[in-house]
Amino acid sequence: MSGEARRIAHLDMDAFFASVELLEHPELRGLPVVVGGRRAGAPGPGQPYPKLKDYVGRGVATTATYEARALGVHSGMGLMKAAVLAPEAILLPAHFEAYARVSRAFKAAVAEVAPLIEDRGIDEIYLDLTEVPGGSRELALRLKEAVRQATALTCSIGITPNKLLSKVASELDKPDGITILGFGDLPARIWPLPCRALNGIGPKAAAKLEGFHLRTIGELAQADPAWLVEHFGRSYGAWLHEAAHGRDERPLTLSREPKSISRETTFERDLHVKADRAALSKILLDLCERLAQDLARKGLMAGSLGIKLRFEDFQTVTRDQTLPAPIARADQLREAARACLKRVDLERRLRLMGVRAGALVPADQAASGAARLAEAPPPGLFDPSDLA
Repeated sequence: MSGEARRIAHLDMDAFFASVELLEHPELRGLPVVVGGRRAGAPGPGQPYPKLKDYVGRGVATTATYEARALGVHSGMGLMKAAVLAPEAILLPAHFEAYARVSRAFKAAVAEVAPLIEDRGIDEIYLDLTEVPGGSRELALRLKEAVRQATALTCSIGITPNKLLSKVASELDKPDGITILGFGDLPARIWPLPCRALNGIGPKAAAKLEGFHLRTIGELAQADPAWLVEHFGRSYGAWLHEAAHGRDERPLTLSREPKSISRETTFERDLHVKADRAALSKILLDLCERLAQDLARKGLMAGSLGIKLRFEDFQTVTRDQTLPAPIARADQLREAARACLKRVDLERRLRLMGVRAGALVPADQAASGAARLAEAPPPGLFDPSDLA
């Protein structure tokens, strides 16, 4: 079934991690709150909440309330940078087990209304409403009420003929919004948006499009398809044309079981373990923090951890280890990565480093095992003496 006959919804929880934290700390509602940081901690009885301006370290924001986002803070931002933008924001630690528990609750509640679900992670799902009785707005209200009853949280829903447009639509009226669009709404609602609003156009592609003075989806829609193929390649150029016109025939994927999740980065220059120890230490920590966020978004933990290294001569090596119990925290991932690095001869310069979480298991099933792991030591330098 295709075209207007389909009715696809994208349901996105509003500031999910932060909203779950506010269930535990309702007195912070309406205030700028940031979740993240390796040493962030909730205060003891009678103690004031920690402020972002007092944080020292290399941690990143896992999420932020809309009040903090209005000040320029966003997920993935370094907390030291965020402190410049929102020094008085409250800083809370992340509680991934709680997020996984609430995630299961909202998905189970939604499944009672619309059982055909594509799970996109811990806080968002697609639903096929094509065969579900009721009007689109009525169904959206039922879904939102189901989520509220199950979790006391709000969500935003976009309903359109396909996944591509529904993803965009769910962002148009956040938080707690409902947006219902058809193909006839493209000129007014979709085409004025920046190209980055389309899921599949990342920073590099958006910058390249802007270099050609294609800043909005509408301008992209007017571009000659052959020109797009010439400048962006056969596959991606054709996709850009189709996406700008809101065309997307992808069905829902009703079962998604990722086998691994990885993060890697290529350095601006080749780095050596001894001469560039501090830089490599920061890169490893950043990769592990980003990987921890990926795991948290998907409600997963890692049963194995691997590293990938590419040397200056382009030789690539990998090392993996099975863990005694599943892990998900950035500090745990970092320590496991360091253990893998000890098994590599690091005399040559490096041009790429990556970390990979494998043997993935749902966080709720693994939480008891993870709790048995000892607390990891504080972040240390990428010490070559450890890597013999």
